Amino acid sequence: MSVSVVLFTSDLRLHDHPPLRVALASADEVVPLFVLDDGIGRAGFAVPNRRAFLADCLRDLDAGLRDRGGRLVVRSGEVTAEVCRIVDGTGADAVHMSAGVSGYAQRREERLREALGGRGCRLHVHDTVITAVAPGEVTPSGPGRDHFAVFTPYLRRWSGVRLRAPFAAPRAVRVPPEPASASLPVRSDVAGVSPGLAEGGERAGRARFAAWRRQGLGAYEARHDDLAGDVTSRLSPHLHFGTISSTELVRRAREAGGPGAEAFVRQLCWRDFHHQVLAARPQAAHRDYRSQGDRWRGERSAQEEIDAWKEGRTGYPLVDAALRQLRHEGWMHNRGRLVTASFLVKTLYVDWRVGARHFLDLLVDGDLANNQLNWQWMAGTGTDSRPNRVLNPLLQARRYDPEGVYVRRWVPELAGIGGAAVHEPWKLRAAGRCDGYPEPLVELGEGLARFKHARGLD
Repeated sequence: MSVSVVLFTSDLRLHDHPPLRVALASADEVVPLFVLDDGIGRAGFAVPNRRAFLADCLRDLDAGLRDRGGRLVVRSGEVTAEVCRIVDGTGADAVHMSAGVSGYAQRREERLREALGGRGCRLHVHDTVITAVAPGEVTPSGPGRDHFAVFTPYLRRWSGVRLRAPFAAPRAVRVPPEPASASLPVRSDVAGVSPGLAEGGERAGRARFAAWRRQGLGAYEARHDDLAGDVTSRLSPHLHFGTISSTELVRRAREAGGPGAEAFVRQLCWRDFHHQVLAARPQAAHRDYRSQGDRWRGERSAQEEIDAWKEGRTGYPLVDAALRQLRHEGWMHNRGRLVTASFLVKTLYVDWRVGARHFLDLLVDGDLANNQLNWQWMAGTGTDSRPNRVLNPLLQARRYDPEGVYVRRWVPELAGIGGAAVHEPWKLRAAGRCDGYPEPLVELGEGLARFKHARGLD
């Protein structure tokens, strides 16, 4: 009787899962396996919010498999060693997994291929599981150009790729009785979780998309930057953990049609764009993709300002509201991410890696490709064609939170200030209407002058 192993990583779902589909078609029995990877913990990526969301995802995946006669096998340790133990114990002749893009994922695949080859077991790595278009599937013309560094031409080529049809979830999954499983993790056992953290799991992700497709997709193009309205899909955690397929999202949105669907698909393309950049340049997770020669202020020279930024105590209400949302929910509106990042790297002139690390410490959707490369985009060291752009938090507030509803939601010290006046509380300080709220860390003009001088623009 033939046995295959399906190693789940960032693809914790049963719908539209090519590795599982192929394994079920080619083997009599399949071992659905997830390894709680010690290496992730040592690297500092096993943070409370993602551990809690992961626990939800694994329990939901196990429940879905049990509904189909199977079960999820969970192990803890080093991935290669645990996979090999399963292969040795079951006599499996094939292991199926999804392709990753980070340097860590690429090294993990190399170790698995080498270890399994010595056992006569073949490793099958499937693309278009984590992304809609596989990294490297579309590349610029010309020799030696292995990825797109500019989004718009990538979007044109990406939009012309014919996506495969999403696969239905399997009806039955037959698992051999031998492999023992560790206990499934439980969200309630994880300390330090953001109180407003969303529910994880495939069923939750599919329900969220179904409801948002009916109620929010049509308004997405016009209102996706509306901070108070919050009409975004909030699917980024589910995309990060793979509880919903980006291929399916693109196809379902295109079926719905309209400007909202086009704008949403464009955001999914941005996700694929960053994945293909990181796949080609894994070092961009930690090093400047395009150095501007910056001599950033670091944690020694700007520690008090960095701490104030992390705590949402900068004195700029929109910046502080977004950072407090992050701490409470483990998630932040995309416009807030742009504004807070610009403030740290351009106004305070602090190394982008400091901000990226803070986001990864809290974001439930803390995806290495999207987080690091979006931070570099805002820092001007990434793929942005305007590396010196600065987002003024006051202008951003007036445009995207004109009545101050978002700010008052997250900054209770300012709840008594009505309308747009909430964005400039220092003007009301003499009247005692913003007691307990800090003065601005720096005048915006001063921060801009410092940044221009550092970049040689003055």
